[in-house]
Amino acid sequence: MTTPLVITEYERLSATERERLLHRAEHDLSDIMDRVRAIIGAVRDEGDAALARFGREFDRADISPATLRATPEEFERAFATVEPELLEAIEYAVANIRRFHEAQKPQSMWLMETRPGVFAGERSTAIPSVACYVPRGKGAFPSVMMMTTIPAVVAGVPEIVVLTPPTPEGSVDVASLVAARLAGIERVYKCGGAAAVAAAAFGTATVPRCAKIVGPGSPWVVAAKRLLADRIDTGPPAGPSESIVLADGSADPGIAARDLLIEAEHGPDSAAWLVTDSRPLAEGVVGALPRLWARMGEQRAAFARSVLTGRRGGILLVRDMDQGIDFVNAFAPEHLEILSADPWALAARVRHAGEILLGRHTPITLGNFVIGPNCVLPTGGHARTHSPLSVQDFTKRTSLAYVTADVYPELARHARVLAGYEGFDAHAEAVAGRRPGKRGEER
Repeated sequence: MTTPLVITEYERLSATERERLLHRAEHDLSDIMDRVRAIIGAVRDEGDAALARFGREFDRADISPATLRATPEEFERAFATVEPELLEAIEYAVANIRRFHEAQKPQSMWLMETRPGVFAGERSTAIPSVACYVPRGKGAFPSVMMMTTIPAVVAGVPEIVVLTPPTPEGSVDVASLVAARLAGIERVYKCGGAAAVAAAAFGTATVPRCAKIVGPGSPWVVAAKRLLADRIDTGPPAGPSESIVLADGSADPGIAARDLLIEAEHGPDSAAWLVTDSRPLAEGVVGALPRLWARMGEQRAAFARSVLTGRRGGILLVRDMDQGIDFVNAFAPEHLEILSADPWALAARVRHAGEILLGRHTPITLGNFVIGPNCVLPTGGHARTHSPLSVQDFTKRTSLAYVTADVYPELARHARVLAGYEGFDAHAEAVAGRRPGKRGEER
């Protein structure tokens, strides 16, 4: 029996019930942690053999240790078989994504004079290596291939690899291979889930150990990242998809319903809410959804129904837009789409969201694929403290400082006072007098 789609009235909910609305699939991973630990241990101890075994077990793939890396022939076949229209769309997206991330690239070095003779600044350099994780469990995602690899290439990371689950034939999705090469990546390895995270953390005979791993994934990927955070930088938190469509009475119910389904169709572990202060709009969306489900493929429709009739999605009727904004900020969604007579005014009051898409002509679909900003966004409420994946995630900053001889005594005097107060004798002694130059002269 299909669970009915209902309109939840926020005003009628208790504090506990309101808190439950904020829950995501990645919040409670206790039921899979032991299995993830076992996978990690197997990859650590057995390397490529474990990766191939898990590929056969979880992905039902024809894979062996010898075929874990995508070959040049596989890349060539991908370009030969990808549809021209799809190739054109990938090229269009790559250009926009690269253009946006080029604008993020920091200065290689900057200095400022904080006081006469005192110079301070920073130097930016790329991290040494990164594994870009591209999921495939519920579909193929060349968009994630582009979004994770292009900013790494722009940042100048010297070693970039891709980890992605194999297809049943033991290859890689052709569009994803095309996207990888157009982004500038040739090293693609066929492993997924917790095993892929472990491979990046420990390294195997085939997969190199990496300093960092980025990219979205299932709760299994999230769990592995948590368990391996002391061995590899796990990057911005990016778990199962989530969205809020915030709409007032001016919104078209058909558009609101279509856009509500965008993230809901990712999988049953997604979260998707329509938040509105208009009962007529809410009722219009309820009426529109069954017709839209009927036009979707069976699997995606089932995913969307599961989300929108379950505990992590649906239609939330709020008292007014003030209450709606409060819920958005508490939820801190990965994607926020605003359908309103004045979306800019509402956006100005949003403090916590991975991205904000404004107006009826900016659906989440465009953000996910072709506008340019990164679609790898913080999930699970982490938008309160984290940002979208960017060039900055692939660079690090080193502080620089230089003090001239003339101004040194002034800085030394103040530093000695502070060192003395904090009880650091060697600190104080180091700045107790003038510092001799190479030939013994005072400088």
